[in-house]
Amino acid sequence: MIQNFKIELIKKEILQCTKCELAKSRNNVIFGEGNTDGGIFIIGEAPGRDEDLQGRPFVGKSGQLLDKILAACGFTRDTHVFISNIVKCRPPDNRVPTPQEAGACMPWLLKQIELVNPKILIFLGATALKYMAGDGHKITRERGTWLNWQNRLAMPVYHPAALLRDPSLKRDTWEDFKKIVYKYRELIDPQHYSTHV
Repeated sequence: MIQNFKIELIKKEILQCTKCELAKSRNNVIFGEGNTDGGIFIIGEAPGRDEDLQGRPFVGKSGQLLDKILAACGFTRDTHVFISNIVKCRPPDNRVPTPQEAGACMPWLLKQIELVNPKILIFLGATALKYMAGDGHKITRERGTWLNWQNRLAMPVYHPAALLRDPSLKRDTWEDFKKIVYKYRELIDPQHYSTHV
């Protein structure tokens, strides 16, 4: 399939990228993973230590929580979602990516979105929202609301790391993900099943 061929080509390029300083300290470039035909594209901030070591996105504590949330929605990485980040390499000490680092990496992410062509985007946390939608956007104000991002529907939600720091955010986050399930049924699969929604 042409789409998969193009994704493999861009993956080869991304895995060799040296466009910013993060290339010097990384163990692995985190291309992303999931189903490129799943309909949902999840965008996080940056790889952390576990991701950098394993070469996969969202495998640490935040990733384990994200997988639980997805499972409650009836979603899996293999079938429904593709997951990537604003930057593909781990910033030292898990700091927030700089505008220069994000600027170097964003063309890769935009190309991935174009090739995957999702119906729904999920912006995980403040950093993803800022770099995808602009500086004026605030996660506390806009989480749970549908945004129009380049003619695609996008939902900002709290990052799983924020839920680990402040469990009181879990209730709001679950309400946001229920909206995503409803939209998935509306746009992609009316028969989609979740025991919780």
